[in-house]
Amino acid sequence: MNLFLFVLLVVQMHSVTPVIHTLQYFYTASSQVPNFPEYVDVGYVDGVEISYYDSNIRKAESKQDWMNKITAEEPKYWQRETEISVGNEFTAKHNLEVLKKRFNQTGGLFMLNIVQWMSGCEWNDETDEVKGWQQEGYDGEDYISLDMKTWTYTAAKPQAFPDKLKWDQNIFILDDLKYYYTEECPSYLKKHVKEVFLLQKTPSSPVTCMATGFYPDLADLFWRKDGEQIFEDVEHGELLPNHDGTFQMSVELKVEVTAEVEGKYECVFQLSGVKEDLVTKLERRSILSNASHEDNWSVALAATAAVVAVAAVLAAIIIVMVRRHRNRQARHGGVELSEKVAAEG
Repeated sequence: MNLFLFVLLVVQMHSVTPVIHTLQYFYTASSQVPNFPEYVDVGYVDGVEISYYDSNIRKAESKQDWMNKITAEEPKYWQRETEISVGNEFTAKHNLEVLKKRFNQTGGLFMLNIVQWMSGCEWNDETDEVKGWQQEGYDGEDYISLDMKTWTYTAAKPQAFPDKLKWDQNIFILDDLKYYYTEECPSYLKKHVKEVFLLQKTPSSPVTCMATGFYPDLADLFWRKDGEQIFEDVEHGELLPNHDGTFQMSVELKVEVTAEVEGKYECVFQLSGVKEDLVTKLERRSILSNASHEDNWSVALAATAAVVAVAAVLAAIIIVMVRRHRNRQARHGGVELSEKVAAEG
């Protein structure tokens, strides 16, 4: 399959198969491409762009407002991301020059060449199946890819065979890749899909149960009493989109929260394809209230929803990103092509 066609299919995959979640990175090094940076590094979660770096700005940047919160939690986060991207840029440019030599393309003054590396994983939240991919292409055609059934590399071109021999022998990097694609990446995606909390305007107001930050939009939210779903004194809100491509929904319960009713009521969130329900018991200590600022209720509700959604996403992102720093260069464009091995091959 043509590499760039494959890129388009991967980006659109989550929209045509709504129970598939994806984490993916694309790295591109080029020469003689007008009005385009020599190196670009882009990250996506479920098709939503989260990070960007190129050789012109020389700085890793957030592409979502909630990603900026990482700076407060990890002051050196974006500095580290920048350092990694700078290293990947150097390696990608080196690889581009090696490939030019292997394909005998060093003589033309206006020769357009592109090397692209892409990697990622997907998780099917209905079957719990996990898949990963790592592939490099050159000038719009497949060059080399990692077979995640055999954990060996497949050379799509004769010029890639020396790299296959070299990388297949590096069992330490292969072991780390296997852990990343089968454990770290899907673990992050599973943590990303749902978050539930309780809100109350005043002690006498209905209790609102809100679920936010989930994807896809095939979900249900309802109240139970003593284990049975209830419909009386219950009002459902609309399913609404969040700014980051996820969704939120709410359901109100008209009840006076006393010690006698605590523990008898619970809010249940069900997401399509996820086997386990997320159950939140009605307890006074778990309710977020805003009794002293009634006029700002709508603002506080929106702000709280955003903060909780951000916390859920950031916790997962920070865990994965910090763990990934040690070997990200090997996984995401940082594997150098060997000029010496190529010559000997």
